[in-house]
Order: sequence, then structure tokens, then C-alpha cells
Amino acid sequence: MISIPIVILFLSSCASDLDYNQVNDIKLKPVFISNLAYFDIQANEFVNGGVEQNVIFAAPTVAIFNEKFFRDNLSRVDLFFEVNNTIKRNYKINLVFRDRNNQPVHSINFIVRAYSGVENLVKKNEIFENSSLDLLKRTTNITFTLTMFSGPQLSESSTGSIKLRSGITAYFRL
Repeated sequence: MISIPIVILFLSSCASDLDYNQVNDIKLKPVFISNLAYFDIQANEFVNGGVEQNVIFAAPTVAIFNEKFFRDNLSRVDLFFEVNNTIKRNYKINLVFRDRNNQPVHSINFIVRAYSGVENLVKKNEIFENSSLDLLKRTTNITFTLTMFSGPQLSESSTGSIKLRSGITAYFRL
């Protein structure tokens, strides 16, 4: 007996027309977060055979921007850098973004002060949008150069390190 009123209720319920064209108006804006680069260079690595080496160089390949998906859908990129120096020397960190012809398209530099007994953390953010994003999309490698300024002599037994960690936040428009 109860089933008849329930059936009548379902048969007489309201329904609105569905607008399937709303699917065309959907705009997805995913965000991708990842590590970019990391190094931990010990103070004694700046000494080779008893002689100070004031420059250390690395050029990791950055193939991510070669992908069509990234070139077509990337709308903004935020790069984050954090450096912790526990060596009693000042450093200059220079990052050069290079294209496939090894030509520079962008650079970032910052100074890291000598360790003085308290935490020595340097943070830097770089935002790429519009024309600067176009330059970043041309990047195939990033040259990292650490230049050590003059100061107390380092040896194979020197302590401390300079650590860099960096990350990327990529914003997409699909």
C-alpha cells in the first residue's frame, strides 16, 4: 500500500532541462609543484690539492619545457630558491638559463653572506609570466655558478657547507 504513493511521488516529481553546453565553459587551472635543483657542497670541496677553488659550476639539463603540453598550456611559473651557508665565506650564486644554442635567455643572481654563528638562510623568488615566461620556455639548461669571495683560508679539514634547494610551481590553463 505504501509503494503506490511512492511510485506516484516519483512519477510526478519535477525535473529541469539539463544544459550540456556548460561543459564547453569549463576552464581547468591545475597547479604542479616540484623540486627544481638541490646541492650540498661541503667547505672542503672548495679545496683541491691544497688550493682553493673559488668557482664551482654545474649545468643540469631542463627538458621539461621541451614538452608540447608545457609550451602550449603553461601560464605562469614561480621559482623558489633557498640557500643555507654555514661556511665563513661570502658567495655569489649565479643562475643562467640557456636555450638549445647555449645562449643565455635569463639570469638570476644573489649574494649569500658568510656564516657568523647564526642561521644564514637566503630566500629568493622569481616569477615568470608573459614575455619572461616565453624566455623560460626556451630554456634547455640552467648553469649554476658559485663564486666564493675572499676571506678566511679554507682547507681539506674546513667545516660547513653551502646548501641550495629550489622548487618550481607551474600554473596551467587548459
